Amino acid sequence: MTIDAVLFDFSGTLFRLEDDESWYTDLTGPDGQTFDVHEKAEILRRMTSPAEQSVQFDAEQQYAWDNRDLDPVLHRTAILEVLRRSGVPCVADAERLYARLLDPMEWTPYPDTAAVLKLLAAQDVPVAVVSNIPFDIRPSFTARGWDRSIRAFTLSYEVGVMKPDPAIFHAALAELGVPAQATLMVGDSAEADGAATALGCRFALVDPLPTTERPDALLAALRRHGRLA
Repeated sequence: MTIDAVLFDFSGTLFRLEDDESWYTDLTGPDGQTFDVHEKAEILRRMTSPAEQSVQFDAEQQYAWDNRDLDPVLHRTAILEVLRRSGVPCVADAERLYARLLDPMEWTPYPDTAAVLKLLAAQDVPVAVVSNIPFDIRPSFTARGWDRSIRAFTLSYEVGVMKPDPAIFHAALAELGVPAQATLMVGDSAEADGAATALGCRFALVDPLPTTERPDALLAALRRHGRLA
């Protein structure tokens, strides 16, 4: 069966949250030490990891972590605790980092995101963005004029269910009106995004590398599944 619709994950697939030195201005860890480049990268990874739990929580914090992408309040609780346990003890510093995470304009698109969306729109292939996320990512697309290429945004905090629960994929497919067997899911998590295969979707895994290191993975995914000539 041909691919008649495409579902995309957001973080690590179409866009990536990439830091710069301004994020760490005056940011200090315990006892006032500064963070080296590897520690900075690890803090960012822990804030944006789609599934991996990087720290241990008590029961209340664990509930917040497990349900973080269903409720903005729980997400804030969980991520601020992750930052604290990752060596960012100052509440003001953690709040500043967290605000960057929530700002859709801080997210950087992958180099081929525009080309992929334009290609699919030209072929009249409906697209949905299916994301475990607690805030509205539509401005990231609207600011670039890409929202016209997205038929549906299926966001966990709006639909009340998170990947890998098949219900979130059902919701996206219902919006597009296309059967799972004719749909490709593209994402960076085999656990979360790959769960679409349980419904009959095809799945293409991409690596959530920095945007400068992944120039054409989305185009390659479409090519492998017959959506590029």
